[in-house]
Amino acid sequence: MAKPKLVALTGATGFIGHALVNTLVEKGWTVRALTRKSRTGNESIQWVQGDLDDTTALHQLVQDSTAVIHCAGAVRGSSYKAFEHTNVDGTKHLLNAITTQNISPKFLLISSLAAREPELSWYAKSKYMAEQPVVSSQLPWTIFRPTAVYGPGDKEIKPLFQTMQKGFLPVVGKLDNRFGLIHVNDLVTAIQQWLMTEQPINGTFEIDDGLPGGYSFNSLAHLAQEIWQQPVRCITIPNSLIRGIASINLFLARLLRYSPMLTPGKVNELQHDDWVCDNTPLIQALPTWRPSIRLHDSLSQVI
Repeated sequence: MAKPKLVALTGATGFIGHALVNTLVEKGWTVRALTRKSRTGNESIQWVQGDLDDTTALHQLVQDSTAVIHCAGAVRGSSYKAFEHTNVDGTKHLLNAITTQNISPKFLLISSLAAREPELSWYAKSKYMAEQPVVSSQLPWTIFRPTAVYGPGDKEIKPLFQTMQKGFLPVVGKLDNRFGLIHVNDLVTAIQQWLMTEQPINGTFEIDDGLPGGYSFNSLAHLAQEIWQQPVRCITIPNSLIRGIASINLFLARLLRYSPMLTPGKVNELQHDDWVCDNTPLIQALPTWRPSIRLHDSLSQVI
């Protein structure tokens, strides 16, 4: 009897996870997903209440699974320890839940391109460190490192696009810095193709929309002007100003106990000159996958 098409998923209620759940259910997979809040499931999706610190919930999550997809992660924090707890320790707890049950599902970690430059920020270091126990595990493992992901439901990049629509593009760093983007649907399709492969695909793969050379702030402004037929002006934020704001935000976050997005480390990430991917290794591993959505064709829909 064939194994049931059961996928265990963390981060199902997040931006990427939500899009992934909808696609997997549509394609006939049964999804068992981790959630902090009680939710009502059905025959296609089973909810397991708990978090990455809950050993019992994690064991229930991965039991009898064909594949485990780890999307959950922290993107905000006021210290490295805050990122480490969720991104590193959480990954270790999930792997431990698998190995102690003596099962061997395919394992996919949705990491981040930031892991390529772990010295830049707490977040980047935590994503890199989260990859290490996966690489050293005995499971058939794969790591995806997507660049900035956008699309329906995105709350991080959409405000930037909305500002562009008003005629301004705030720039942190140099105008000719290069970066990649990927639509969430293309990322979800890559994950779906990974699920369909019978042979394990061990390796770490960067992923973006395949635009040669990626985007720059100048090219982004020109693209927006072409779409909306109005001027879009790049406004470079002085380094001293953005770093001052980030330092104040970090101080207030620690004082008022909230998790900040803009920190000195995040500024380092934003100012980095190369966040472009090479999709070639992933396309060789998944010959049926190609990114199909470019920002030029989807920007107005995202807004």
